[in-house]
Amino acid sequence: MRTNIIRHENMMVSYHVVNGWTVLEADGEMDAHTAPMIREAVIKLLDEGHRHFVLDLGFVTFMDSMGLGVIVAITKRIRERKGSLRIASVSGRMLKIFDLSGMRESYEFHPSASEATQSAPSPDGLANWPHPVSG
Repeated sequence: MRTNIIRHENMMVSYHVVNGWTVLEADGEMDAHTAPMIREAVIKLLDEGHRHFVLDLGFVTFMDSMGLGVIVAITKRIRERKGSLRIASVSGRMLKIFDLSGMRESYEFHPSASEATQSAPSPDGLANWPHPVSG
């Protein structure tokens, strides 16, 4: 069951839990106005005990440096709680943002949320972040 956590004119975020992962599905624009809301939503979920996240960007229509910044910020928060983060459904245009920022190798990307959640979270999660993921 999906639960809406953010409803804003330019962004909606819902989540559901699959195989130990909290799948956050973002729909809209990740920019200076919506990025802080996304960060607060993740903090709320962390406070509720969620630790392993899949950020599904398949419905994100726009992301700027503030959107990338919030991904880095939530990664740090998730890492503090010994959690994990996978990113799913990223368009080629958005992958370019990760490339240009030098952050592409720091994240684990999956073609879809269903593929990202196929294997259960590993106990070491983000222990080595932001160093490149193996393999």
